[in-house]
Amino acid sequence: MTALPVPYSLFQWVKYAVYIALSMNVWFFFAEEFDSARFAIETGAEVAMGIQLFSATLDTIAWVILLLLFELETAVIPDQRLRGSLRFGIHGVRWLCTLAIVMAFLGYVAEWRALLPSAAFSGDVCRLVPEGWSVMIKLDDFIPLTADNCVALSTDPRLVVGLDQVIASPTGLMEGQRLALVDVINAGAWILIVIILEVEVRLLTRWEGGTRPLVRVANGIKAVLYLTLVVAAIYWGFKGDFLDFWDAALWLFAFIFIELNVFEWQQEIREQSLDGEAIS
Repeated sequence: MTALPVPYSLFQWVKYAVYIALSMNVWFFFAEEFDSARFAIETGAEVAMGIQLFSATLDTIAWVILLLLFELETAVIPDQRLRGSLRFGIHGVRWLCTLAIVMAFLGYVAEWRALLPSAAFSGDVCRLVPEGWSVMIKLDDFIPLTADNCVALSTDPRLVVGLDQVIASPTGLMEGQRLALVDVINAGAWILIVIILEVEVRLLTRWEGGTRPLVRVANGIKAVLYLTLVVAAIYWGFKGDFLDFWDAALWLFAFIFIELNVFEWQQEIREQSLDGEAIS
């Protein structure tokens, strides 16, 4: 067996290290969202009765599985073996992951919409302390309203109408709304990228050269979507949401490998097609 070139071996090690790091993020997101969910349940918030509390965890699990399936199809399993029950099984798991990703996306949308309606609170905020109210610091970050922190909310407090017994400062509410919107945009952009990749892998790769204009259009759309994801990651970095920033950076890095895998796979299919034409 011929030894792999050092750069290629390093490429493989880096790629799988990124995949492992992304898998570890499942636990980090679960731990973060579990704290938020536990607090919501303890305070009786209605938001606890929705999938949006664990949107990031569900999203990450589905995306990691989908990433590994892309890796298997484009870089590990030979084309001649992607037949029958193996292909059916991979496609079945892919559809389940797609369903989970769509559900997570709807969870992000529901969370964002829950934060949009608000109303000014008139009166003494501190009188709400015995009633078990909560203070939203930012997205998925709640603390109990106490006699100590209610004073800080005395200037133009906002009632978060979409949540049960939650109050926030104008700044905290705006930050929560913006972060929730970025989650929606980020999740939607990733869904569109995968749809385009699926079109490339399933259709454009196997068609003749007449699809080159379509390939250029697809690449242009992906470039805009990837730029959107970079902007979202930078926004999370500046807002101090390190886990979201770290996760976004890893996913961008991971899809560089997927794009390279797809490019190499396209080249192999074209070469096989040319060889077949030459033999015939």
